Amino acid sequence: MNPICTQVRVRVPATSANLGSGFDTVGLALDYHDELTFTLNPDPTDGIAHVFIHGEGEDTLPRDETHLVVSTFRRACATFGLGRVGFTLEATNNIPQARGMGSSAEAIVAGIAAAAAFAQPGELNRPAIFDMAAQIEGHPDNVAPAVFGGLTVSWDFATAEGVGSVAIPGGEPLHGGFHTVNYPVDPAITAAVFVPDYELSTEKARQALPKEVPHKDAVYNVSRVGLLPAAMNPVVLAQAEAQGGADALGGNSAGAGVSGAAGAAQVTPAAFATAAAQANALLFTATQDRLHQPYRTPLMPPSAELIETFRAKGYAAAVSGAGPCVLVLHYGNAREAIDQVAATQLASGHWRVLHLPINTKGVEIERR
Repeated sequence: MNPICTQVRVRVPATSANLGSGFDTVGLALDYHDELTFTLNPDPTDGIAHVFIHGEGEDTLPRDETHLVVSTFRRACATFGLGRVGFTLEATNNIPQARGMGSSAEAIVAGIAAAAAFAQPGELNRPAIFDMAAQIEGHPDNVAPAVFGGLTVSWDFATAEGVGSVAIPGGEPLHGGFHTVNYPVDPAITAAVFVPDYELSTEKARQALPKEVPHKDAVYNVSRVGLLPAAMNPVVLAQAEAQGGADALGGNSAGAGVSGAAGAAQVTPAAFATAAAQANALLFTATQDRLHQPYRTPLMPPSAELIETFRAKGYAAAVSGAGPCVLVLHYGNAREAIDQVAATQLASGHWRVLHLPINTKGVEIERR
């Protein structure tokens, strides 16, 4: 199969995994991107990858076939039926490396999305990109939001040996492997990411985790992570409140203020205001964790100290991914107040802060 175009531009968002309670399952896309341009070499005999890097990692990342974007692109091209092609990769990297903002997931998703864009016309097949990216990465928490945007909850569905899927009455079979659900995020939710001047490898952070955790700690996290979709989208709480009132008035009748097929209750401004007022309290609770952050604290004392400082003042702070970046989620505009809490750290010169909206688009491509 021959490529359908000669150049593809790819834009992939940074991501934050875990969000405290959702270890290895929850991810959030941030409106901060790496941008990569793949241009096919005009000489068909030139099958080499020529790599140019600007920004983050320009002094440390390889510029040959071992670059993660290049190796992933090669693998995806083979999967999509493209032969070996020579190309020039120009990467403008904004996402910090080895900080917990999904730089490896970005590289993997970028390589696969570019190969798909060269091979297939039309919109990206995002489920296929997610499936391949999760297999390469080995866990889906960062690649899911990088592909789909927004808030994602992902899981690995294991089937019995020799069984590829499970029949679901009234629906499609559930196949083995990685899956994800994409949840809406209220535009008023913002993320402040505090980036330190030191790195921490994901491998080292994983080595700090115990093989077993107390049952009560597992229950603690399950009770928190279940709150995240509602905390990130207060209208859900308002709908639940309106639904409760509708049920009290006579169930799901149209006269009770419930919209027909969807069964979603109409939300009044007063109900939404009440739900929005609860959002930050829910965010604070939903980002509590006992499964991974306590065990990783010795690897990143400055990050742990900053998280404690924020949480002591009621802010929803957590390690971003494996760290050492610190993520602070908030409903409403609190930029100045958040910066003031971290004034000492920011003044030290060892930290910088990125105030970011939530990305809702995921990976984007442009063919030329």
